[in-house]
Amino acid sequence: MDKKKILVVDDEESIHLLYKEELEEDGYEVKSALDGETALKLFESYEPNIVILDINMPGMDGIEVLRHMKQKRPETPVILSSAYPEYKQDLASWASDDYIVKSFNMDDLKTSIKLHIK
Repeated sequence: MDKKKILVVDDEESIHLLYKEELEEDGYEVKSALDGETALKLFESYEPNIVILDINMPGMDGIEVLRHMKQKRPETPVILSSAYPEYKQDLASWASDDYIVKSFNMDDLKTSIKLHIK
């Protein structure tokens, strides 16, 4: 059986390391991008089953990246991830499939991945 592919987009290296370690332990294949432009290129070539996307990034922010991803492949679930719970109220974030507040406890994120991954 093929491993499900996750693309992690976040400008914090520590998040990449944590998510990669935890999610690979759960049997997923994980690739990551530190910025929006790299993320969009990987989204095309890697064809992830699901994307975990930070909102606050230098250059292209997560909302803009989300918009591009949903235009290209609307069926691919995108989980927005942010350290700021107030973004959940932002209308643009409603285009995502889920919204998770970043935490070193990954239970909510793992539950959301299982719920949305195809």
